[in-house]
Amino acid sequence: MDDLFDRRDGRPRARNVLGGTLLPCSVAPLTGFFRDGCCNTGPEDAGLHVVCAEMTAEFLDFSRAAGNDLSTPRPEYGFAGLQPGDRWCLCAARWEEARLAGFAPPVLLEATHEGALRVTTHAHLTAHALDAG
Repeated sequence: MDDLFDRRDGRPRARNVLGGTLLPCSVAPLTGFFRDGCCNTGPEDAGLHVVCAEMTAEFLDFSRAAGNDLSTPRPEYGFAGLQPGDRWCLCAARWEEARLAGFAPPVLLEATHEGALRVTTHAHLTAHALDAG
């Protein structure tokens, strides 16, 4: 993951899969590995939470069946649960797993970190884009 970071200061390069500045994904619900609203990443983000996706009922069902229930509220973690239409920073591997199974949620390319390209292709993300990209 070293090439995702600026070698001068070690800070993440916040670039999206289009090569531009990474835009926010969602502040309501507040998403991102760092809970900053963006799909930023860093060395401590082992799950690579970099794909900004708009939840669908089909994806939420798929994710629950795969062992990651994103729709059930978990107040002990300050998590209200996701609903269809919410945007959330997904693990790139889970998004790719869902794509292969036919349940990939749409993505916002401008808010999807370039690190997603380590797990999936630009073509696959673009095929599921919410935006013009």
